[in-house]
Amino acid sequence: MRDVTKGGPAGTLQPLPLAEPDLSCFDSESPGYEYVNDLSGLDKKDAAHFLNVGVDASENLRIGTYIQKDMSVVHCKARQEGVEVLPISQALDRHGWLDQYMWRGIRPDKDRFTRWAGDRPSEGYFIRSREGVACEAPVQACLYIAKEKFSQNVHNVVIAEPGSALQIITGCATAPHLVSGLHVGVSEFYVKKGARLMFTMIHEWGGQVAVRPRTMAFVEEGGVLVSNYISLRPLGTLQMAPTTHLVGPGSVARFQSVLVASKNSHLDVGSNVILDAPGARAEIISRAITYGGNIIARGKLVGRVPDIRAHLECKGLILKDGLMHAIPELEAHVPGVEMSHEAAVGKIDKAEIEYLMARGLTEEAAVSTIVRGFLNVHIEGLPPLLRERLDRVIQETEKDMF
Repeated sequence: MRDVTKGGPAGTLQPLPLAEPDLSCFDSESPGYEYVNDLSGLDKKDAAHFLNVGVDASENLRIGTYIQKDMSVVHCKARQEGVEVLPISQALDRHGWLDQYMWRGIRPDKDRFTRWAGDRPSEGYFIRSREGVACEAPVQACLYIAKEKFSQNVHNVVIAEPGSALQIITGCATAPHLVSGLHVGVSEFYVKKGARLMFTMIHEWGGQVAVRPRTMAFVEEGGVLVSNYISLRPLGTLQMAPTTHLVGPGSVARFQSVLVASKNSHLDVGSNVILDAPGARAEIISRAITYGGNIIARGKLVGRVPDIRAHLECKGLILKDGLMHAIPELEAHVPGVEMSHEAAVGKIDKAEIEYLMARGLTEEAAVSTIVRGFLNVHIEGLPPLLRERLDRVIQETEKDMF
């Protein structure tokens, strides 16, 4: 693996800097798009692209849908009683109390991207499961960029009220013709006492799109947050490091990410969990492959009270020239914590290839089988049809890898 240092004091490792976009190149104004009452009326090309990121226009096994194209909400509907799906602008008008959740976890001046989003027109979704409601299927949401050089600024708020169970699948994508764009997404998640939130995000951006999500979550007593992130297709630059605060006794957070970086893609992805209550549990698992791109895989666990348990696991494969930089961090403030991490970066074991070839596979098929198994981390909560679709995407991605 090539040198990953650049600058910094002698003997220290510094990840290669992320190429930051020139914000003045992007436009926050876009043409309005017509609202679609029936998803069968969606543009067929758009609908096919939505399906690639898990958003099904047939709404098969979905209890709600939110679709935003550039800055226009083109469809928004909840199909189960006790579940709300609204544009954030409408939700703020309807619920006076929602102000106390907006920008509670993330300051507008956190960085240049939150300032950019906070100062310009934005939209986004508000999704809430009411107290005690168990969702029968996922809510689906799609954030889609269609205009070239457009800056899509969104602010999302998700609330799982006490004792509820909520599942969300979010697909983020760009139109096939689009080359360059910017997505800045501010998201705040609130998992109340005894609630469970399962959130899966699938990214399929364009080759020169800059993506800057900013996410914060709070999990109360006995609450569970499961967060899955999948990025398999080429993109420009991605930088995200969601932070979760486990503030209630017995609260749980589990993060899983599957990352693939092609040539000219730069992914800087991390997850941070701060364990602030006794009995809190956290797990961060990352699988990453580069075949010419750069991946910085970060993970940080902070234990601030006794009787917490946390584990971090980061594994990466380099198939072609590229960079894989794993940065696991453990931070303990008191005795009585149990925290561990495991990080490994390497290549495919030749012995594994030979083992499969001895059983009748060609070398290419053997390598493909190993790669598929490496990426196919069990992602909790994926509907069977979406799991099958992701398996097909992995197989298609393998063709580009080799």
